[in-house]
Order: sequence, then C-alpha cells, then structure tokens
Amino acid sequence: MHGHLPSTGASVRGYLSPNHTDRRGVDRPDMVVLHYTGMQSAIAAINRLCDPAAEVSAHYVIDVDGTVFALVDENRRAWHAGRSRWGDVTDVNSHSIGIEIVNPGHGAGYPPFPEQQMTSVENVLREIIERWSIPPWRVVGHACVAPGRKIDPGEKFDWRRLAMQGLAVWLDPAIDDDAPGDSAAFRNAAASIGYYVPDSQGWTEDLLDVWSAFAMRFLPGHAKCVPSASGVAHAEKLALRWPAVDPHIAKL
Repeated sequence: MHGHLPSTGASVRGYLSPNHTDRRGVDRPDMVVLHYTGMQSAIAAINRLCDPAAEVSAHYVIDVDGTVFALVDENRRAWHAGRSRWGDVTDVNSHSIGIEIVNPGHGAGYPPFPEQQMTSVENVLREIIERWSIPPWRVVGHACVAPGRKIDPGEKFDWRRLAMQGLAVWLDPAIDDDAPGDSAAFRNAAASIGYYVPDSQGWTEDLLDVWSAFAMRFLPGHAKCVPSASGVAHAEKLALRWPAVDPHIAKL
C-alpha cells in the first residue's frame, strides 16, 4: 500500500505502471534509491516507466513543480535499479523503493533541482522512512549502487540538505591537499560504506568509477577531481560512522 502521501499541494496518480513483481527474498523495503529521469518532462518519463515494452518502472516520479506521481505500490518490486549492488544486497530492486526526480540530466544541461521539487522529495522520503523504518544511511543514489553504469542524481543534488533533516547521511568534507589518495585505503573504505568494489589493485578503471560515484555523492564540489588523500580520508570517516550493515541493527 502507498499509505498517506505527503501534502505537497499536488495531485497524485497511483498504480499506473504494470511493470512490477513480488519482492524476492524480503517482505519489506529497507532501502531507498534516488534517481533523476534523464528526460525532458515528467510525462515523457511516466510514459516510459509505464510502458510494458520498456521493462522499467519506479515507485514515484517527482516533477519540477513538486507534483508527485505514484506509479507502483510500495509493497511491490519496481524495476528501477537494474544491475546494481549495495553492501551485501545484490537485488537492489527487491530491497528498495525507487524515486525518479524529473531532470534532463548531464547530457541535456543538467539544471539544478528546484526548491518545490526538493520539498516534495523531502516530504515523500520522510514518509517512506517513517513507514518502513528505513535508516538514513540506506538512502542512496542510483550512481551509488551502479558506479560506472549510472551517474544520477549527480553532484548538483543536495544530499546535505536531506541529511540535515535525518533523511540521508553526510559529513562536511575538508579537502585541503592535492596529494594522491591510496587506492587500497579507498577500496576498503568504499566497500565498508556499501559500494561494490571489484577485487583488484591500484586505481583501476572500475575503482575510478567507484571514486566518481563517491565524489558526486559526498564530495560534490570535487566531483571531477582525481582521487586525493583527503578525499580518501573522508571516505574512511564515513565508513567508520555508517558502515553497510543490517539496516535494522541500531547504531550508537
């Protein structure tokens, strides 16, 4: 069931997409994945997410004016994350609720996310977290669960704003050097946070993809910088504070 949606001042359409199945191996969501649509309009995105031939869907779409569209029941497994992984979760779709935020994306100007849209994101996210007891460290971006394959919602998305309300996690970074970061230290920290890190040595292309996803999420002002020692140290701080564990284990 969707439960009571937040009062965004916008109409809500429900259960439009036929693209969903039973959750596999779990009976309730314990993650939220935030995306951008990468399309020019909400209608274009909704048409695709409701097209059986496309075989994609999401639980919610949030338009630039704050309008919320509910496409798939939260109890159901929507098809938004594709080939992805977070911590020990290899079927992210079964574990998560997917929210698509209307934005044309990096390939089409990548405008900032408007205030009214962010307010609706916060309202929807707050109710999901409360309804399913999802901890804020289990709210992630599409790029987090599919580094190298996806880059959304990108470096302009205001994760700090969500964290200040207990809707995500954040530590203010202190990037103050240009010294190269240690690849092994970053690999260990990123894996502890939840990123899937291939077993390799050095700054391989796969590990650089993880760095890019991490930087867009936690170092947005340095998203295009090469891996630095202070950036790796920031990853280590995050890993100590919020390691990927069973989401229902309380953290001190």
